[in-house]
Amino acid sequence: MTLYTPPRYYERTMLDIYTLGEEILAEKAKPVKTFDSTLALLVDAMFETMEEADGVGLAGPQVGVSERLFVIDVRDGNRWVFINPEIIATSEECATAEEGCLSIPGIFSDVTRAARVTVQAQDVKGRPFTVEAEGLFARAIQHELDHLNGVLFIDRLDKEERGRAVRAFNRRNRKRRTRA
Repeated sequence: MTLYTPPRYYERTMLDIYTLGEEILAEKAKPVKTFDSTLALLVDAMFETMEEADGVGLAGPQVGVSERLFVIDVRDGNRWVFINPEIIATSEECATAEEGCLSIPGIFSDVTRAARVTVQAQDVKGRPFTVEAEGLFARAIQHELDHLNGVLFIDRLDKEERGRAVRAFNRRNRKRRTRA
């Protein structure tokens, strides 16, 4: 099992979170090919940004990086980095729960996903690992992996519900812009 511990020299760096309507969120991300200190700094900054925004996961495209990586911290004491992840098995059993997204702030809806998943990925140093996940951890993995494929959680809703979510996001965004 490969968990992530940030280096002691870590500098606090916040990244911009891209929101609904940004083109990068609808694109399929490219594989990570270089495992170096730049990647480690990006991962550190992603954790910092996610925690500051009170999220449990954050994918590369959400911070303007079209590469196949995401970070997860479901507040169980473990911080995970998934680079070039692939789900290799899912349970037949599904679970429905409310989801939100840092790229669609303030919008929440029920989404049905596999209750358990098995994932192969690489860590920040390029070492391969496999992990089995269930509950919130499995949900977060599937949600973040969707981002790497240009899919947002609202894309999993029926047409009418998705339309309501987009309109609500646009109303919230319009109010924010007029106050600024």
